[in-house]
Amino acid sequence: MTNQISPLAGKVAFVQGGSRGIGAAIVQRLARDGAAVAFTYVSSAQQAQELVADVEFRGGRALAIKADSSDARAVQSAIDQAAEAYGRIDILVNNAGVLAIAPVEEFQLEDFDRTVAVNIRSVFVATQAAVRHMGEGGRVITIGSVNADRMPFAGGSVYAMSKSAIVGLTKGLARDLGPRGITVNNVQPGPVDTDMNPAEGDFAESLKALMALDRYGRAEEIASFVAYLAGPEAGYITGANLTIDGGFGA
Repeated sequence: MTNQISPLAGKVAFVQGGSRGIGAAIVQRLARDGAAVAFTYVSSAQQAQELVADVEFRGGRALAIKADSSDARAVQSAIDQAAEAYGRIDILVNNAGVLAIAPVEEFQLEDFDRTVAVNIRSVFVATQAAVRHMGEGGRVITIGSVNADRMPFAGGSVYAMSKSAIVGLTKGLARDLGPRGITVNNVQPGPVDTDMNPAEGDFAESLKALMALDRYGRAEEIASFVAYLAGPEAGYITGANLTIDGGFGA
């Protein structure tokens, strides 16, 4: 019988890109649900340590590891470090992402390369590394974007491409890992209130006008969706690209 209070008790989670925004909300929720959580950060060291302290204050376990998701070796090393610290990996959440917006004739090649490295390559690298420490019942969850299906403004072609690639990668990985009892899913948020994309300002208002619900999502709402997919009740969901967007794509 599932422990309704701590459905992830005894599980180990690794969150790639977990120190702030949606990632931090996911770390907090998985820890609240009973998992020991390791997560990576790049430059937000103070926020990362504050997050660890908050999780531990609430009785959970957390480990912050500095690793740039554009560096494949750093990602692999971070996952191996987490597995060594906690014994294994049961849940992988690929949350790291970058956004570069510019007219196509002005888009810098280095921004293109970094978008591919973080938004696509790191998902594959982290998954490849994590499943080596993962057994039956494992979960791989990637945070994609509704922009894989709809890009309503100019300048976002490369970002949309990167998130569309995750759709195909998710389906393929589900086939690869299904025989091992590991599920692979992609969560596609719409506009969410974070420091990178605040729910105030002119740009936010233009996005709200495209939505069925006249508000941005909250990071905690995305985290609750991830927690469900990570939990025991979602064992028959795999290869899915699941939208949580307030009607952005309706």
